[in-house]
Amino acid sequence: MIIRRILLACLLSAAVPPVASASGDVLDEITVLATRRPVGIESVSAAVATVDSDDVVSAKLTTDALRDLVGVNLQQTTPGQGAAIIRGLKGSAVLHLVDGMRLSNAMFRTAPTPWFALVPASSVERLEVIRGTPASLYGSEAVGGVVQSVSRLPNFDSEQMGYAGDVVATFDSAELQKSVRATIDLGTRRLSSSLSAEYLQTGDRRVGGGQRIGPSAYSAKAMRAVVRGRPSDVRSWYVDLHFLEQPDTPRVDELVPGFGQTEPSSSEFSFAPNRRVFAHVQHEFTAASGIDWKIDAAWQRVDDDRTTRDLGSSERRFEDNRSDLYGITVNASAGTGALSWIAGVDLYHDEVRSSRLAQDLNTGALMTLSPRFPDGSTVAQAGLFGNLQWQAADRHHVTAGLRFSDVRIDLPDGTGIDPARLSGDLGWIFDISDSLHLVANAGAGFRAPNIADLGTLGNRPGNRFNIPNSSLAAENVTHGDLGLRYRAEGLRFEIVLFALRYSDRIVSVSTGEQTPDGRDIVQSVNAAASTIRGIEAGLDLELTEHLDVSAVVNHARGEQEVGATSEPADRVPPLNGRVELRYVPGDRWQLATWLAAASSQDRLSDRDVRDVRIDPNGTPGWASIGASVTWTHADSWQVTLGADNLADKEYRTHGSGIDAPGRSFSATFRRRW
Repeated sequence: MIIRRILLACLLSAAVPPVASASGDVLDEITVLATRRPVGIESVSAAVATVDSDDVVSAKLTTDALRDLVGVNLQQTTPGQGAAIIRGLKGSAVLHLVDGMRLSNAMFRTAPTPWFALVPASSVERLEVIRGTPASLYGSEAVGGVVQSVSRLPNFDSEQMGYAGDVVATFDSAELQKSVRATIDLGTRRLSSSLSAEYLQTGDRRVGGGQRIGPSAYSAKAMRAVVRGRPSDVRSWYVDLHFLEQPDTPRVDELVPGFGQTEPSSSEFSFAPNRRVFAHVQHEFTAASGIDWKIDAAWQRVDDDRTTRDLGSSERRFEDNRSDLYGITVNASAGTGALSWIAGVDLYHDEVRSSRLAQDLNTGALMTLSPRFPDGSTVAQAGLFGNLQWQAADRHHVTAGLRFSDVRIDLPDGTGIDPARLSGDLGWIFDISDSLHLVANAGAGFRAPNIADLGTLGNRPGNRFNIPNSSLAAENVTHGDLGLRYRAEGLRFEIVLFALRYSDRIVSVSTGEQTPDGRDIVQSVNAAASTIRGIEAGLDLELTEHLDVSAVVNHARGEQEVGATSEPADRVPPLNGRVELRYVPGDRWQLATWLAAASSQDRLSDRDVRDVRIDPNGTPGWASIGASVTWTHADSWQVTLGADNLADKEYRTHGSGIDAPGRSFSATFRRRW
């Protein structure tokens, strides 16, 4: 409670901009914020990929824009949700950030988690993905990697009042999707504001072959408001508010018979609602000493409410699950010549409220049930970190970082855990030439158990019922990667080899007992270790003045030890990739065609085999062809017509709970002013 009050006070105090000072604005040169400070991507040793706003604003969900990145696979349990799998890891093993602030993870599942889809696409300036373990900068959960959304801010150069706007409307036939997103900016260089709103509605998904799978329809609505001040050239601040709600999103794998099932697991199962509210204040300034300071304070609420009813049951359950996360981070950074550094502290306090009611549909009577999560559980995190970038010689660039993290989880029954860890990482870039670079990284990190691990009580997919375990230990990971990067006019490529060792993994194991309705009782334990190795590669090649090609290839292979047993690691994607050909004959037209494909995945863990979302014989390989044409007029009007899965193939991304859309025709209309 004390920590929460301190963080709330910091949030309110940070909203008041301090006295201004003066210097030049160099933000135009910013490429990525992966290192907690703006740097060019070429100076970052970690494997980083980005997606700009043009690719996000037309996507159904923010997570959809990650689909074709190097080193990223997108799993979708149900439409309206999506989760990035990075280097074979998922869910709470991948840290999610919005503008450097953690997405609440207290209720994150170790399975793919949907909440990054609750970031409004209209708010996004850029998405950044770090592959690997940037342990010194981010601490717990940054095991497989980091996914960050960088929000768009209003930006005017003139002292005179100005305005700008953007409207995007989309439609596609496979999901009968209709959406509109609109943004209006107003202000001057010194003070500006932005307001955006979006609405999306889909129907039941049509999969390959023509069948519509239902219920799978969902809707979403979002709003965002931001006020930005730049009282001087070395001082800026903004206040930002996000809201997104999916009122009623069905969980398809519970409502449609899965592999090995003749009937679905549930008669009702919907997230009603999934909702996220995010309030964020940031203040940046350069002190007289030349040190750059950045202070962030945020509050975030995530609602993960559910309405469920087991198959054939007359009892409907209503769950109210809520997480309130308060956070503050303070960073100081500077650079002189060959040496630059950043140091800082971050503090978070997360409180979970959970309740569950049951209603007898025959009598209408209500009964209080035990909640999914221990009601009133709290998570407190504190971290102290430092990171150096050093040009050791003409061709050698070294990055080194160290972090101390302390995580305390308290459950209402008086139990809890308090893991503390010292973690670090080391990076090296060797300039073979001006264009060709050898890159290496190594690090050691950890993931503290969260409340979902420690205290979940209730049904799980695959006809399972989870019981709590409040004595879990932290997971630990060591990783390394080695790669080549080439950057020159007309050609860019990267290839990265990686390996990681993930020990003390928390896995769900059977207790050997069943519930009265026949579900297997399972419990989370520190019983596994995984080794995952793989390769990631990306290419952009200009074939002619008007024709270029891009390609992505990802492959990972994992082994998992559970006790004395060795088996393939859970949910590791198969070899997959995408190649795209683009033809730009002039300023107005762009034509593109692409092929996305994945090989079969028959390397399944025991948990995969029991998962009704995964074919126990393995997920078949697949290939999908698409094409699009884009017309642009005066940078104001833009129309894109597209078609995907032209052969109408029936296929499923490995680990997803529903088949991919079948043949789909789409249209996107955009107007800027």
